[in-house]
Amino acid sequence: MRDTRESRLLLVLLIAIAFALITVDIRGGEESPVDGARQAAATVFGPVENGVAAAVDPVGNAIGAVRDSGDRHDRIAALEHENAALKTKLGSDDRNTSKVRQLDTMLKSAGAGQYGIKAAQVIAIGAAQGFSWTVTIDAGARDGLQRDMTVLNGEGLVGRVTTVGPNTATVLLANDPDFTVGTRLEKTDELGFAKGQGARPLSVQFLNGKADVKKGDRLVTFGSSKDKPFVPGVPVGEVVRVDPSGGDLTRTVYVRPFVGFTKLDIVGIVVQAPRENPRDMVLPVQPKKPEKPKPTPTVTVTAQPNGDLVDSDGKVVGNINEKPGSSASPNASGDADPAAGDAANEQE
Repeated sequence: MRDTRESRLLLVLLIAIAFALITVDIRGGEESPVDGARQAAATVFGPVENGVAAAVDPVGNAIGAVRDSGDRHDRIAALEHENAALKTKLGSDDRNTSKVRQLDTMLKSAGAGQYGIKAAQVIAIGAAQGFSWTVTIDAGARDGLQRDMTVLNGEGLVGRVTTVGPNTATVLLANDPDFTVGTRLEKTDELGFAKGQGARPLSVQFLNGKADVKKGDRLVTFGSSKDKPFVPGVPVGEVVRVDPSGGDLTRTVYVRPFVGFTKLDIVGIVVQAPRENPRDMVLPVQPKKPEKPKPTPTVTVTAQPNGDLVDSDGKVVGNINEKPGSSASPNASGDADPAAGDAANEQE
């Protein structure tokens, strides 16, 4: 529309009419003459307003989210930091509890064998010796460690020290294929040599091909000359399978080691050998086997035609005609036997 005198007059006229309609609508209240026109307009323009609102509301929400995102981000970051700290604390407590338990068990074993030990922690697995079963510990020459010292933990024999540095040392584990240790069978003292087989049980060859060995028997270290590399009496493992000798001079058995080589943590290096051979003192006490239940003796009683109850020895123990509370029938000697009467009542 062009900006002319007529268009301006029309705009003023429309504004005047609008004010007049507003005045009439306000004064009319609920009975306003323009109420019908207002409802019609709401019917026509209502869906348009809803569509516009639906399009605008997400934008408003997004604006609010952007405005509050900074606070929420800071709060989430704080919660994540608190959770991480809590997990670290809980994990640390669990690890500390496990270490204390391992150390306590190891000290008890060392005390039973009278071993002077230096405690250390495993800090690495598999040293520079290629594919050997080895671990690195956080103790070395400055801690008094030397080559060919026995290494144990609370469960039994771990291995022997092979390389010593100023602050660390390498331990060859007892399940390594290059590892060999002299063993002694509990109680019978049969001697043999245990050899590592990796993840499989240790292979032990006894010097006596006719040695009486059975599943469940336990072995300890026999000991070496001047206690190097092995001190005596350290638990090695338990027999899980026995191969027949087949006439050979030696006999091979398979022993499951007491130590779990895949979960080593706290170990002890024997820096002072015991004065006397502890023999089987370091082995844990085996639980007693439950006694077999004793069979309950049974008594056979036969009823005679006259009502007497006779046991297997021919002795009259009662009468089936007796009633509770009545006098007992005489026994073989003619005297009253109250106990026999009670037995007869129970039998009846």
